[in-house]
Amino acid sequence: MARDLYEVVGDAEERAVLVGIDRARSDGWTLDDDLAELRRLVDTAGAVVAGVVTQRMDRPNPRTFIGSGKAEEVERLAREAGATMVVFDDDLSPSQQANLEGLLPQVRVIDRTQLILDIFALHAVSHEGKLQVELARLEYVLPRLRGMWGHLEAERLGGGRGARFGAGESQLESDRRLTRKRISELKRELKHVARARATQRASRARSGVFRIALVGYTNAGKSTLLNALTDAGVLAQDQLFATLDATTRRLDLPDGRTVTLTDTVGFINKLPHGLVEAFKSTLDEVREADLLLHVVDASHANRDAQMAAVKVVLQEIGASGRPQLVVYNKCDLLPAGECERLSSAPGAVVVSGATGMGLETLLERMATIAAQGDVPLTVTLPYDRGDLVRVAHEHGHILSEEHLPEGTRLTVVLTDEIRGRFSEYLPVHEPEPEDWET
Repeated sequence: MARDLYEVVGDAEERAVLVGIDRARSDGWTLDDDLAELRRLVDTAGAVVAGVVTQRMDRPNPRTFIGSGKAEEVERLAREAGATMVVFDDDLSPSQQANLEGLLPQVRVIDRTQLILDIFALHAVSHEGKLQVELARLEYVLPRLRGMWGHLEAERLGGGRGARFGAGESQLESDRRLTRKRISELKRELKHVARARATQRASRARSGVFRIALVGYTNAGKSTLLNALTDAGVLAQDQLFATLDATTRRLDLPDGRTVTLTDTVGFINKLPHGLVEAFKSTLDEVREADLLLHVVDASHANRDAQMAAVKVVLQEIGASGRPQLVVYNKCDLLPAGECERLSSAPGAVVVSGATGMGLETLLERMATIAAQGDVPLTVTLPYDRGDLVRVAHEHGHILSEEHLPEGTRLTVVLTDEIRGRFSEYLPVHEPEPEDWET
């Protein structure tokens, strides 16, 4: 049924009618949740919601997603509300989209995936981000090129006897060929970018620096938290997908250890698989991190379902087994009792990136987790081996340092690879008496 939710809001350039179907589901999301999020996506894309149409059905109509009578209702509402596009909350097949465009000729028909792709295109800043978004968009468009040249169909059918191709089909095949060529070019270029990222990650791994990645639902406050912890200066807005590019900063923990903290693209319910594939090199930062900070908008009414959606994406990219610390953000917006309840949950901490509340506790928890795998090494380095002292400071975690007559005694935590460089000065293991041969 159509719901009279639209209102005139100035002279907006884009006005959208939202369409969703109400069906039984077990993922914790309701139709109202889906449509509320779709409204935010439309707002982020710079459009105004002009109306909402819903239909209760067990499964989408294979031809038009919604019934033909409901499609007429959408067309009438779009015309009366002056809408310029109709946005479906689920993915449309290429044939469904083509059929709907025939039934709704005066408006642009898009689905949730295309809307998210449009937002990503608006927010991509780095060269890599733009390549990733372009690849995802072209792979989405390729199967939908069919029928885009329907206005030439009559000319094609009117071709001379024996003509193998008409003009419309030639143009369509040309578009497909060019699109496939561009997709191949983008994949090759992204492979080069991925290799560069892999080299950077390998360098950080060899350095022994503990790597932490921020993950979470879009708009959970990851960028705000990164800024609060590191003064990164990353764009932080109250919008979905405000930032797409991975940003890595160094962070000094209370025990003196230096770690890296990486902000990554936010996740969302029904995140298009094409975007996960396109952003694979960026998401590898998550898969290879030593610790994931799962940032949750504690003030959101649907936070549990959002957490479940994040877990689905983490599983899809092979990162579900990484150590995690749940960070309930925006707790300044909650009653005190609710903050206390959340803070008592195992493996969780409550903070506010906006006010700084709980950040000291978060830093201490991060330091404790980072230290769990430490195996301290005590060596005495001659004063002419200042190069090794420098290596220990740059690539290790110094627990103590003492200057003795025979040299500098260090107690330091090092990776196995760096540890080997100190083998000459490792203390010699003396066998226990019971190990001696008689």
